[in-house]
Amino acid sequence: MRLAPLALMNRVAAAGLLAWGCAAHAQGVAQASALPPAPPPGTMTGAYGQSLQQQAAVDKAAATKPAPAATPGDAVSRFLSERGLLSTPTGEPNAPARLLESVRDTASDLVLSAMNFLGVRYTRGGNSVENGFDCSGFTRHIFEMSVGLVLPRRADEQAKMGSLSPIRKDELKPGDLVFFNTMRATFSHVGIYVGEGKFIHAPRTGSAVRVEDMRDSYWAKRFTGARRADLKAAAEGPAAR
Repeated sequence: MRLAPLALMNRVAAAGLLAWGCAAHAQGVAQASALPPAPPPGTMTGAYGQSLQQQAAVDKAAATKPAPAATPGDAVSRFLSERGLLSTPTGEPNAPARLLESVRDTASDLVLSAMNFLGVRYTRGGNSVENGFDCSGFTRHIFEMSVGLVLPRRADEQAKMGSLSPIRKDELKPGDLVFFNTMRATFSHVGIYVGEGKFIHAPRTGSAVRVEDMRDSYWAKRFTGARRADLKAAAEGPAAR
């Protein structure tokens, strides 16, 4: 049977299109096999996405890195931080570090012992945890308990104690006694210096043992002097008791 010229031309065209389609499919398969595999779902691409992935990898490595070994000062750091004593005052970015270092000197045991009584209520005439403390009862208890040095009972008597050395305000070190005029008397109030301008004391009725800043206007204008004991000698010498 002979096909009409038009039918013959249609068959030739269809065969050509089929051959072109097969060739294009083969080329596409070859190109796809040469490309890198598609990233998993949720993967960020582009320069920004890659930078985020790199940072995530760094953070993951840091999180799995073993923690450094604890140092003896860590306990001191935690103690001060938990009580809010390492907060950075405005304009003094290095104050927390300086306070921490100052507490680690020879008076650190006495200062940390005093901080253990933060929150104990004020009681006029009190000299124990059970009954509460007044200012001089607090300092007397801390010195006797920590270094075995028995101070007189009253604040003015502590200021006049012959074995304590008068010192200037700019010479203060942790463990020194600081005195204030709060009752129209030169040495009517006493506390223990802890460093960086701060002192711990039993303030007044209705309050409790706390840390305050001597640079506050109330305390700055009422400061009347400071005294220093030889804490090392007191701790080592039985005569101190």
